[in-house]
Amino acid sequence: MLNYSMKYVLSLVPVIFLMAFLGIVIHVYGTDALSGGSQLALILSTGVCGLIAVLGFHVPWKTLETEINNSIGSVGTAIVILLLIGLLSGTWTVSGVVPTLIYWGMKIINPYVFLLCCCVISGFVSVMTGSSWTTVATIGIALMGIGKALGFSDGWTAGAILSGAYFGDKMSPLSDTTVLASSVVGTPLFTHIRYMTITTVPAVVIALVVYGVAGLFVAGHSAIDTSAFTTALQGKYNLSPWLLIVPVATGVMIARKMPAIIVLFASSVLAGLFAIFFQPHILAEVISAHDTTVLTLFKGVMLSGFGATAVHTGNTACDALLATRGMQGMMGTVWLILCAICFGGVLKASGMLANIMHLLLPLTRTRFGLVTSTVVSGIFFNTTVADQYLSIMLSASMYKSIYEKEGYEPRLLSRSIEDSSTVTSVLVPWSTCGMTQSSVLNVPTLTYMPYAIFCYLCPLMSMTIAAIGYKIYRNVGKMAK
Repeated sequence: MLNYSMKYVLSLVPVIFLMAFLGIVIHVYGTDALSGGSQLALILSTGVCGLIAVLGFHVPWKTLETEINNSIGSVGTAIVILLLIGLLSGTWTVSGVVPTLIYWGMKIINPYVFLLCCCVISGFVSVMTGSSWTTVATIGIALMGIGKALGFSDGWTAGAILSGAYFGDKMSPLSDTTVLASSVVGTPLFTHIRYMTITTVPAVVIALVVYGVAGLFVAGHSAIDTSAFTTALQGKYNLSPWLLIVPVATGVMIARKMPAIIVLFASSVLAGLFAIFFQPHILAEVISAHDTTVLTLFKGVMLSGFGATAVHTGNTACDALLATRGMQGMMGTVWLILCAICFGGVLKASGMLANIMHLLLPLTRTRFGLVTSTVVSGIFFNTTVADQYLSIMLSASMYKSIYEKEGYEPRLLSRSIEDSSTVTSVLVPWSTCGMTQSSVLNVPTLTYMPYAIFCYLCPLMSMTIAAIGYKIYRNVGKMAK
């Protein structure tokens, strides 16, 4: 029989093993860590956890297996949504919806509002695409070049871009982190997004004010020329105002609180139809065809939905922006989720998660303490396991039962996780996000960190709202604590 201290020591072993192994994987594979190394680390950690559970805690293997099955079943909807996000991303780009939005966004840039525009444009693109990485790797690169021409420091420009990109990554219904955080906690997607506005809107407003004021003082005086980028888009796509029907219709469906699966599917189908009518030449190009027959259009739409597509404009930044991966591009995230679910399931079924949670109980006695512990844990996991997906999964696994026991709504937990795990990942130099974004923008993490205002305002705002108690309710009677 294990003594009191040994029980807690053994419970921490799988988590420590995971952190150590992931550290090695990140060091060896760098930005490619999510291509399989992190998943394998999770599976091996699951094995360590299972071994301790069976031999140390004498938990029947069948119990562990049952919990894994139940846990995987709980994210079934999330996996479907992720696949639909890939479908929508491809059809929106090929149809010209995303290029149209980018084109008009580039038209409004002015030196004195450049930093403000960096944040707004990046945020807009990220909301539309649901991906901070895609936004930074495409429009972010273009904006960095513009910033250099205008005389802005790399830190200011990169900080504004990342603030906008991670605002979109946090608030977009197309974002895999947003879908993941809401689904693992059990919060409906759009309920989760609406509740996040309480902390996110003040944070982004403050960030925009700072960028607006800073732009007036640090703007350079060089001429700006975005014609190469906009000309490439205009020359390749039919940028018709009619294409805006797709995002408007999507917004209407979201406003009417339709299920996320229905919204994503309907929007993808609508974009696919628009692609046939407005961009038949693009559909032909993505499948390397020389005609626009019915069969070509069919194959082009299908490929844009499930596979990788590339459109060549003669402009490198545009080519990167217009490249999509469809549903296939979501498989890495799905793979990661399944592996993380296995680890979390065994950790939970063995009782180890409960033991770890017991160590944290003294910090979760109050509303402020509970939310602050969640936020700090998210940041801690970002700095230790070095990946925002793992941070989200581990935070949800650790705190879900406590929030339920205390009677708080699931949306409070999902919001607290996103206010920490999602937005602070890019501030950690050795995390996958930090390494990727600093490499893409060619700006060291420590250089842009002070200027990525939105990314560190969100955790602070989350704790502030918790202290105030604004719209934080108990499940029973909806009584505010």
